[in-house]
Amino acid sequence: MKKLLSLIALVPSLALAEFQYSGNAGVEQRYFLQDSLYPEQKRSNISAYFSPEIYSSFNEGADSFLFKGYFRVDQQDSERTHGDIREFKWTHSGNEWEVQAGIGKVFWGQAESLHLVDVINQTDAIEAVDGEDKLGQPMVSVSLFKDWGNTTLFVLPYFRERTFSGVDGRFRAPLPVDTDNPIFESDDEETNVDWAARWQRSIGDWEVGLSYFDGTSREPTFVVLPDNNGELSVRPLYPQMQQTGIDVLALLGGWIVKFEGIQRNLFEQDRIFIIDGIPVSYEQQDYFAAVAGFEYSYVGLFDSVYDINLLMEYQYDDRKELATSVAQNDLMIGSRLVFNDIDGTEILMGFVQDLDYSNVRSGFVEASSRLNDNWKWRLDAWFFSSDEPTEATHLLRRDDYIQFSLEYYY
Repeated sequence: MKKLLSLIALVPSLALAEFQYSGNAGVEQRYFLQDSLYPEQKRSNISAYFSPEIYSSFNEGADSFLFKGYFRVDQQDSERTHGDIREFKWTHSGNEWEVQAGIGKVFWGQAESLHLVDVINQTDAIEAVDGEDKLGQPMVSVSLFKDWGNTTLFVLPYFRERTFSGVDGRFRAPLPVDTDNPIFESDDEETNVDWAARWQRSIGDWEVGLSYFDGTSREPTFVVLPDNNGELSVRPLYPQMQQTGIDVLALLGGWIVKFEGIQRNLFEQDRIFIIDGIPVSYEQQDYFAAVAGFEYSYVGLFDSVYDINLLMEYQYDDRKELATSVAQNDLMIGSRLVFNDIDGTEILMGFVQDLDYSNVRSGFVEASSRLNDNWKWRLDAWFFSSDEPTEATHLLRRDDYIQFSLEYYY
């Protein structure tokens, strides 16, 4: 009863609170350098997005409210025209603890090229090919901040399915994914209650994180089945899994050393599903995966105002050719050029080489700069090369693209 009365007492404070409005919007022009693999796809595409944000702090700063929305309209792909609540949460803070409830966004990880330990939020795969964009996740979390480290426990009561390109979109397989008919290993499907925990501590120049997740995997496998019309359909299958992770960041002079590693265990590795009366064999295996590397900074390159960072990371997955990830035995090298100007101009370039196949590689460029206090331009490009049909990047071999964005912040 006391807790209920405390929550009721917050209502007048929230009603009197001042709200801060901000956000950004943008227009993106994407151009693909090759003709598409499938006739429905186009070489040129324009889209626009709007991302509003509302924030308020009340109850003398002990409570806060945050809303982040997202909406995109796409010229070609109807699946990419979508909206999402990225965050919609209440936070209550004490001296050494914090409680959050609502829809949240959590990031775990240290590496540049791959975020293995980051398993709370689902990937919004129709936004970009790099998998950096995430959907909002319903959650309740409790955090403790102690001298021995920061510990957070998460309860995740609802699962968000991954988004996929439609028949008109790029970055897809020959058959579009049937997102209307997903398959779940859990009988509770989307309402399976997942949970996770993370401990993090800074020890001198080292930052260490340990994490654990138990629930529905955010990474689906795929089953090809006939639909109601007798045509083949690709349906996502979301297994149950347990994942233990570690991430490490060390600042050693001009060197930044990074590591992420996971051990993922599947609850039922070999199982027969009966789907629409058809027996389907689901085979997965427990596995270990890691990404490790470094970033080295040259400050004042050739006695100039520019800084350049050199990056190298190795990606490993012990499933080898059975891996669902493109990062099985790959090496990423790259550089970040920082202009140190008033507009915050930066350029990041990277190249990823598959060490098993010399003809499988990819590259990317990210550049951005402010035009003034409100406007910013951004350039993104991705390039793919793969002559190995068994490699996941083979599906993207005709999807090299350059994208220019003009963004407004308010």
